[in-house]
Amino acid sequence: MSTTLFYYTGTGNSLWVARKVADESGETELIPIATFNSDSRPITSETIGLIFPVYIWGVPAPVLRLIETLSKFNPQYLFAVAVNGGQVSNTLVQLQKVLASKNMKLNAGFSITMPSNYIPWGGPGPVEIQQQKFDAAMEKIPQIAAVIKAKQTLPVEKGPLWQRILYTGFYKLSFNQVPKMDGQFWVDEKCNQCGICQKVCPANNITLVEGKPVWNHRCEQCYACLQWCPKEAIQYGKKTPQYERYHHPEVKLKDVLKRG
Repeated sequence: MSTTLFYYTGTGNSLWVARKVADESGETELIPIATFNSDSRPITSETIGLIFPVYIWGVPAPVLRLIETLSKFNPQYLFAVAVNGGQVSNTLVQLQKVLASKNMKLNAGFSITMPSNYIPWGGPGPVEIQQQKFDAAMEKIPQIAAVIKAKQTLPVEKGPLWQRILYTGFYKLSFNQVPKMDGQFWVDEKCNQCGICQKVCPANNITLVEGKPVWNHRCEQCYACLQWCPKEAIQYGKKTPQYERYHHPEVKLKDVLKRG
């Protein structure tokens, strides 16, 4: 393969972006970060891409762990797409620095805005607003693909200065607390013990006890368990029972059941 795209996704936004970038880029392999094993899956592509959601205004832990193994593949061209709800902040600058510390160069970094799946702050917004974000992404993705094909080196995209200062500080303070934030998940009486929450969790964080989910403090806050629950029985905190669920409309449950 001339290009390998690693993606991390919970509710499908990053998977959808990865698919669209692959469609525009030609010969491309998609690999879910959640299941990748570098010992059994050597990568020979000259171009490697990282497509992932922005979590707490920064790079998710699974992506940081992947970077530990990327250097042995010696990519000639490396790019990233940070999928976010409108605040990319300093995420791509952070990624650039982490890669540099491993003697790798981030040749280009792009921001794509999608409907938010961070349900503690509300639902994804009206359908017409969601569609506007999908349309804007579809306009930008061919531009991203053109840069990749040409192997151009460009400055990474970033948020305004105030956002980078404020939210980077919040990221640093919160990063180590994320795995234990699953203490606010709970299950209501609608649970039918289907086990989808366990199967869809990319962090392997859920076990079933008497058929119902128990979270084991390895959470990445992707909310796949809550958003994909067919009965909307999984809640987080006090407000989520009133909020609309979301996953990308073109991504099906079978696509993420593979722990993509």
